[in-house]
Parts: sequence; C-alpha cells; structure tokens
Amino acid sequence: MTELGNRLKEARIAKGLSLDDLQSMTKIQKRYLIGIEEGNYSSMPGNFYVRAFIKQYSEALSLNPDEIFETYKSEIPASLNDELPQQLSRVKTQKTMTDGNSKIFDILPKILIGVFVIGILTTVYYFFSHYSGTDSKSSTNKKNDPVTLTTNEKLEKGNEKDNNKEKQSEKDSGKDKDTTKPEEEKPPVVEAPKQEVSVVQSSGKNSTYDLKNADKFVVKLVSKGQTWVSIKNGKGKSFFQGTLKTLETGGPESQAVDLSAESSAVIRVGNAADTEIYVNDQLLEYAVAPTKDVQNITIQYVPKSE
Repeated sequence: MTELGNRLKEARIAKGLSLDDLQSMTKIQKRYLIGIEEGNYSSMPGNFYVRAFIKQYSEALSLNPDEIFETYKSEIPASLNDELPQQLSRVKTQKTMTDGNSKIFDILPKILIGVFVIGILTTVYYFFSHYSGTDSKSSTNKKNDPVTLTTNEKLEKGNEKDNNKEKQSEKDSGKDKDTTKPEEEKPPVVEAPKQEVSVVQSSGKNSTYDLKNADKFVVKLVSKGQTWVSIKNGKGKSFFQGTLKTLETGGPESQAVDLSAESSAVIRVGNAADTEIYVNDQLLEYAVAPTKDVQNITIQYVPKSE
C-alpha cells in the first residue's frame, strides 16, 4: 500500500464509509477504488482515469485534490498524452465561435437600419393622427357652441329643481321607518395549531426529533455542495440513497420523499455542513452543529388524528 492509498483509506474509515458507500457516492467501480487504496493502477484504463478517479475520491471525502496531487505527485502517474485531445478540441471550438461571430457582425448593421426606419415611420404616424384628430374636434365644437348654450341652461335648471324635490320627499317618507338590521354575530375563528418540530435528544453524531401537528410528512434534502445521503424508515426500508451535488446551472440539487405513511424516518448525511433538511417545507435546525462529518437524524411522526 502506498502513502497516498493509506491516507485516502484512513480518511474514508474516519468518515464511517465503506467501499460500497464510496462507490455509490462517486460512481467509480469498487475494484478501481481498491486499486487506488493499494496503489495498483494497472487495472485502470489509463493514466488520465487514474488522476480523475483520485480527484473524485478526494472530493467525496472533502479533501483538497490539488493538495493531494502536489503532496503525492511522485506516486501519481502523469497524463500529458491524455490531455492532448482536449487541447485540440478547444482549438476547434474557438475557430467555430469566431466564424459564427463574423456572420452576426455582417448582419447586425442591416438590422439596426431597419429598426431605425420603422421607428421614424411610427413617430410620424403618431403625430399626424394625434394633431389631425384634435383640429377636427375643436372645429366641430366652435360651430355648435351657440345652440348648446341657449338650450341646455334652462333644461338643467329645471331638472335640478325636480331632482331636489324628489330627494326631499324620499327623506321625509323614510324618517319614520327603521331600516337598520342588527348585525349577525360571527363565530370566533379558532386557529389550527402550527406544525412543531422539536429535539428529543442528541448525542455525538446522533439526534432525534418529534414532528407534531402536521397533516403530512415530506422530507426534502438540498445540497449546497456535494454530499452523500440516505433516507430510510424506522424498519430499515430504503427510500433514497445517493450523492447530491450542485447542478451545472449553479443551483442546488434536491431530493424529496413522502413519508406520510411512516411513523419515523432515519436520515444519514455524509456532509452536514453543505446539506439542508426540510420537513414539510420547514428548515430543520441541526441539534449538533453541522460539519463535514456524518450525522444520523431520526424524526418521529405523530399525525394529527392521533
């Protein structure tokens, strides 16, 4: 066993992970993981894969890959020949991007000219329609002003007097009538008790919670970095097991499981510092301060009907 393999193996055991757990986290075959710990790289496809597998192994254990490569560079084979195709592919990509950009710059001036002409035509049409409509309305009002003034003043005064008389008679007739209705008493609103997630006990890396006043039991795990997690019920049935990590878009990866039919859930988190746990969309506060070490969390569910 090499010094590098011995260090990686000790870090794995310190986190309480088996080779099967590490295989689920990294998607690297177990025989390759054994080869890394024993310093036997002959079974691997090539030097490039050796370095890639060591990097994934280190990240899964929250170790710094750059520091690992620098410290044990004498034990890790180089991969200059494997990196050459990647460099050639980058040259092709840059050339393709340059050709595409030149075509866009040729078309851009024509598009800008078209937009400018459309803007001028729209402005001219707006001013023409606005001012022509205003002139026609003002000329019509000037012709009709004498007739409107002489006729409407008398009619409006007569209508006002009639309306005032009707309003006054309605007030007088309604004085003796009591039209008010007693307000109906509304029953008091009783608020339903809010969901409660409380710590029952915590010891070392193990903690237990009670979930009360909840109609459902949905657990969601959100990874802000990279972490290995598993979700089981109290009888050991597995609902999810795998690695959660940051997506290529930059957002976190999450996993939700509906456990409403279960009385308890056991959650194992490999990297608690980069993992958030939600119970029915309520963020769970760790009873033990979260670090990059493993934590075992048990949640006991008591439905409302009980």
